[in-house]
Amino acid sequence: MSQTIAPRVRTLLLLLLAVTGALLAGSAPVSAHAALTASDPQQGSVVKEAPAQVSLTFSEGVAMSDGSVRVLDPKGKRVDTGKSSEQGTNTYSVKLHSGLPDGTFTVTYQVVSADSHPVSGAFTFSIGAPSTTSVSVSDQEAGGGVVGGLYGFARYLSYAGFILLVGGAAFVLACWQRGTGERSVQRLVVSGWLALTGATLAMLLLRGSYTGSGKVGDIFDLSLLSDVLQTKTGAALVSRLLLLAAGALFIAVLFGAYEKREDDEEKGDLTFGLAIGGFVVAAGLAATWAMAEHASTGIQTGISMPVDVLHLLAVAVWLGGLSTLLVALYRAPSIEPAAVRRFSRIAFGSVAVLAATGIYQSWRQLGSWSAFTGTSYGQLLLVKIGLVVVLVGIAWISRRWTARLSQAPATKAVKAVKTSAATPVKATAKTSAKASAKTSAAASAKASAKTSAATSEKSDESEDEDRETEDEKESAATPAGGGDGKRATQLARQRAAVATARDKRLRDADPLRSGLRRSVLAEAGVAVVLLAVTTVLTSTEPGRTVEEAEAATAASSQEATGALAVDIPFDTGGKDGKGLARVEIDPARVGGNDMHVYVQRPNGKAFDIPEVKVSFTLKAKDIGPLPVVPDRIATGHWTASGVQIPMAGNWAIAVTVRTSDIDQVTVDKNAQIG
Repeated sequence: MSQTIAPRVRTLLLLLLAVTGALLAGSAPVSAHAALTASDPQQGSVVKEAPAQVSLTFSEGVAMSDGSVRVLDPKGKRVDTGKSSEQGTNTYSVKLHSGLPDGTFTVTYQVVSADSHPVSGAFTFSIGAPSTTSVSVSDQEAGGGVVGGLYGFARYLSYAGFILLVGGAAFVLACWQRGTGERSVQRLVVSGWLALTGATLAMLLLRGSYTGSGKVGDIFDLSLLSDVLQTKTGAALVSRLLLLAAGALFIAVLFGAYEKREDDEEKGDLTFGLAIGGFVVAAGLAATWAMAEHASTGIQTGISMPVDVLHLLAVAVWLGGLSTLLVALYRAPSIEPAAVRRFSRIAFGSVAVLAATGIYQSWRQLGSWSAFTGTSYGQLLLVKIGLVVVLVGIAWISRRWTARLSQAPATKAVKAVKTSAATPVKATAKTSAKASAKTSAAASAKASAKTSAATSEKSDESEDEDRETEDEKESAATPAGGGDGKRATQLARQRAAVATARDKRLRDADPLRSGLRRSVLAEAGVAVVLLAVTTVLTSTEPGRTVEEAEAATAASSQEATGALAVDIPFDTGGKDGKGLARVEIDPARVGGNDMHVYVQRPNGKAFDIPEVKVSFTLKAKDIGPLPVVPDRIATGHWTASGVQIPMAGNWAIAVTVRTSDIDQVTVDKNAQIG
């Protein structure tokens, strides 16, 4: 069993890197929280006279600097002044030079949303009449490329470091105080601190290029670093570094002064002080994420930020404690069943907190059931929920092993492990001299006694003890002299190695401990994937924002054309059941309207389905649903005339799509009509 430990750990590490790479590659360029919802002039519009300025409206506040918005004429020459200003709620503008020629102009923008993610895009408008343009807009969005990938990996590493640091320290203080003396546990917690510190420094250096040019050469540009320090994200990263300095002091006390205390009362007081100080540092570290990312924007920020802190702490205590338990089961000589039982109870409480805070954050970030399947954020959230369910199921198996471990009597193997752990093997020149003074008759009697005792043990233990007997005989035969001490030291190392191997075999032979190790290892593997999904989720535009932006875009399109077009993806769950329903309403006003429904496959081709139904509901006024059954006029095309909309409002348009005799689904989306 001891030879399989290293391969399992390497396998877990490879799984971590593979999942991280796949998810980061699949998520670049990242989606962001803010989205462009309107512009003046509008995208694709043709105006008679040159405007004095160009205005952009986003779904949330953004950070904008000089040059964030550029306006280019048909030849690619800049025609804006470069000075941007805030004109209203989430609306920003840049002034244009006078005397602009007719033709098509290109507007490009690159800003940073309030939740720290970069946003970029471009659109065109025309003066007088459309024309050809020589402007080429890069396909790479902000936050992509090599720098985006490095920044994403640093974000993942920072989460992993936080979990190991906080969870490992909490496990030691609350469950297994004897673990402060275990080197493997010390290395785990210190590794978490180093990972979080290194990732934070890397994010500070990468931040300027990540939100700007995206060039590798700009990573060490000190002027960009100075600009980053003036932002909310820069302040959060610097605060994190200061808290990590306090965390280093906490680690030094936990694994230094605390471990050396022998007086129970003094140690109890120090435990209380470390618990208070550790909680303050951990909560502060969690707050650096809450104050700079999704929780700090949108609705109910006063509630969402404390809830996000609790969520992060619960994740750290659960998964970090799980990692520490895994290390203890594989590396520590022994771990008390009482410590495992205490962690089981704490983990259960952490999962309860995680579920409560996760439900609130999901409601806040999604806003509707349709966002679960209709947005990338909702789909990732479903994956995360599934992983949590799997993790809880494996944890239940681990808890059963824990209960059996605590009920099992102390076996001979466990006693042997504790005895060997408590009795260090030392060989000095003095002991060697004593051994040489023994008579050959006494040595023979001792060897005979050991041989007789070894016959009742397993063959592998017999070989170890015979080897020890041979070492003692060889030591007795060694004459006292200058080389005696060197020989005794060599024998001591051999005995220590033999004792360690025997202890590990005895420990691995315990079926209860082996079963618990396997289940905890499985938990850790799922936790690695869960952490990767969570990292990508924090970089993805929330479903509520996506739907609000789509609704605003549809309303803007309606104002420009007098018609409304709404795209609603669907999946009936059967074979060949995915597609897109496009509902067009003209003129989208109170009274009679013409409605067209186009049903398409994912590749954009017309989808021949047997039935489509539409209904309209105005929840604010408790009107509806008002059913409409359109007529099929062509493959994938359904229409209805005289669709009555009784009053203006934000109507929920529900489309029922049937792709076979048994496969049917109803999907909906809100849109402003009238």
